[in-house]
Amino acid sequence: MAQRVVVTGASSGIGAATVRRFTEIGWDTVAVARREDRLQQLAQETGCLPVVCDITDEAQVAQLAETVRETGGATGLVNNAGGAIGLDRVEDASNDEWRRMFEVNVIGLRSVTAALLPVLREGATRDGWASILNLTSTAGHGVYKHGGGYIAAKSAAHAVTEVLRLELAGEPIRVMELAPGLVHTEEFTLNRMRGDVDAAARLGIYDDVEPLTPEDVARVLVGTFEQPPHVNQDLIILRPVAQSSHVDTHKGPLVPRES
Repeated sequence: MAQRVVVTGASSGIGAATVRRFTEIGWDTVAVARREDRLQQLAQETGCLPVVCDITDEAQVAQLAETVRETGGATGLVNNAGGAIGLDRVEDASNDEWRRMFEVNVIGLRSVTAALLPVLREGATRDGWASILNLTSTAGHGVYKHGGGYIAAKSAAHAVTEVLRLELAGEPIRVMELAPGLVHTEEFTLNRMRGDVDAAARLGIYDDVEPLTPEDVARVLVGTFEQPPHVNQDLIILRPVAQSSHVDTHKGPLVPRES
C-alpha cells in the first residue's frame, strides 16, 4: 500500500510543488486549499485527491479529517498553508492583519494537526510510523524591520512545532520543521503587498539574486519523509547560497575571491 500524505496550502507555490514531488515518487496525496479551481487543475495533473478547505474554519477542518479517514487515512501531514500581509512598522500595523496571519500560520496549523492526529495514529498503527512537517520560515528564527506580524506568527509556529515534538514523545510520529529563506513563488510577495502588483515589483526582492524555487523546497521537504522512520530531522534551515542570513542577501554574481 502506498504511503499517503496530506498537504495544506496546496493550490500554488511550495504546496503545489510538494504535491507534485510526492506524487512523482509514488505517494498518494491529499491536496488541501481554498481555491477549488486550482486544486482541480492540480488533481488533473497529478492524480491527487483535492479537498477544498479553509484551515481557519474549524468545521471545515473537522470535515477534512473525516474525508481523509474515509478515503484511506494518512501517515503524513505537511502544514504548508501560511503567508504574510504587509510591511508595516509595529506601531503602524493593522491588528486585523496580524490576527489573519496568526489565524493562518499558527491557529490553522494547530487545528489541522489536532484534527488529523487521530488519523495519523491510525496510520502509524497500520504502517509503524507517521510524520508531521511544519513549513515555517527563517523569519521564525530571526527578526528584521517591518515584518513584526509575520515574524511573530512564524516564531509561534516554530514554538508550536517544538512543543508538539515533546508532547508526542514515545509515539512513532516524527515532528519536523523546514524553514526556508528567500523563495520566489508566484504569490507570496504579491499577497504581502495586498495584491498590489506594482508595489510587489518595486520591492525588488528577487532582483540580481538566484532565490530558491518551490521545487527546491519541495525536494528537500519530501526527502525528510523518505528518511528511515527512526530519523527525525527536527529543523532544517534552507536558503539560497546568496543569502547568508535572513537579513543579508548578496546581489549580483557569486564569484570566488582571489587568494
